[in-house]
Amino acid sequence: MGMLKEFKEFAVKGNVIDLAVGVIIGGAFGKIVASFVNDIVMPPIGLLVGGMDFKKLNLVLKPEELDAAGETIAAVTLNYGAFIQNVVDFAIVAFVIFLAIKGINSMKRKEEEAPAAPAAPPKSEVLLEEIRDLLKK
Repeated sequence: MGMLKEFKEFAVKGNVIDLAVGVIIGGAFGKIVASFVNDIVMPPIGLLVGGMDFKKLNLVLKPEELDAAGETIAAVTLNYGAFIQNVVDFAIVAFVIFLAIKGINSMKRKEEEAPAAPAAPPKSEVLLEEIRDLLKK
């Protein structure tokens, strides 16, 4: 029973929940970035290089062939186009994260530079000061 209690304490700590939220949002953000790369960035690049689809670029190491039973044995290919696509995806994700962190850091710096307004004392403190002043009189 002790281990279950320890696990519950671990699972409800803020860090674990923050991590779970980060993973979920990261997965959704990954889909957005993948769509951005596949649907917005790569078509013009493909057009610039003659209508080429990077995902289809490959080097055939062993061609497709038929075995003795007449079944097709798939070709062995080196899919360097898919690798290029993933490198572009990574570069865009890394750049977007860089921009987001840079923006967050600049906002933090502005908050630190702004002088904090003096906080109003709590009502109980104000009342105690008024009582002190009345007692002095």
